[in-house]
Amino acid sequence: MSRMTKPDDHFIELIQRSGSAEKNEALAAQRELAVALETPLRKGVLVGDVLDGIFEKIQMAPGSAAEFPLDLLAPGTENDHVAYTNPGHGRIPERAVEGDYVMVPTYSVASSIDYLLRYAREARWDVVGRAMQVLEAGFVKKMNDDGWHTLLAAGVDRNVLVYDADAADGQFTKRLISLMKTVMRRNAGGNSGSLNRGRLTDVYLSPEALEDIRNWGLDQVDEITRREIYQAGDDGAAITRIFGVNLHDMDEMGESQEYQLFFSNQLSGSLNGTDPELVVGLDLSANDSFIMPVKQDVQIFEDDALHRQQRAGFYGWAEIGFAVLDNRRILLGSF
Repeated sequence: MSRMTKPDDHFIELIQRSGSAEKNEALAAQRELAVALETPLRKGVLVGDVLDGIFEKIQMAPGSAAEFPLDLLAPGTENDHVAYTNPGHGRIPERAVEGDYVMVPTYSVASSIDYLLRYAREARWDVVGRAMQVLEAGFVKKMNDDGWHTLLAAGVDRNVLVYDADAADGQFTKRLISLMKTVMRRNAGGNSGSLNRGRLTDVYLSPEALEDIRNWGLDQVDEITRREIYQAGDDGAAITRIFGVNLHDMDEMGESQEYQLFFSNQLSGSLNGTDPELVVGLDLSANDSFIMPVKQDVQIFEDDALHRQQRAGFYGWAEIGFAVLDNRRILLGSF
């Protein structure tokens, strides 16, 4: 169920009870609501999650160390690649290689929200539903940023940038994808006989790059693909694959957008010449590099101290970490 889709009568009745003037009744209902909010968050059902399919979630046992041996990833190549970890929310990811293993720091991310009790009592789903969205968005934003900041830092450290020298500045081309495929293959380790040779599987780019694809003529794509481009809606990519590489558009990518600004300002990354946009290529063919250790899944609690203020509220936290164990699985490009 969408957070803004009106729920069934049972859930509406639960919301009304959570706004009761009777404190015990209100807190009992709020406790049920907290569980209802927590369940999809624990399952990773997150609206706006742009990490889905990239980082492997690894559940850590209580008291265990988030330690990952590098020699199990590619025996004999421990010194050929660099690992990056995120030391905490909002901090700059760090290069972190300690012999033949990596210790991944875990840290707390939290979110909270509150609203007037009368909105619940009056079954104002437009208000309560929006509050739930804000609570969820607080977790999603922090996780998205920390995960992508770790990816970008690992990519910058490689000091490899691919670009199409024949293209005009700001023009996204098929040749750029082709070049990135070749560079990834040549620089991601392994050889023709390797079981886990690196390859480009996914590219993350801006909505403007997809607009370039919509403007491709028959000299760029065949007639069938051209028809798919014309029929594509605004809720998805105009074309999802080029040369077998999956394309993902992100609002945070693009000139003067959030993740490109982080790349330029915090990481001192640079693009080719006057190219205005960054693209990020990943090798997601094997779950051996992008990891998200979880020591505590999201927990949501009712805030019983707010009832005297005639408000209802929820707060929660999780303990997570992010790491790139092999930065050869990342390749940056510009156009």
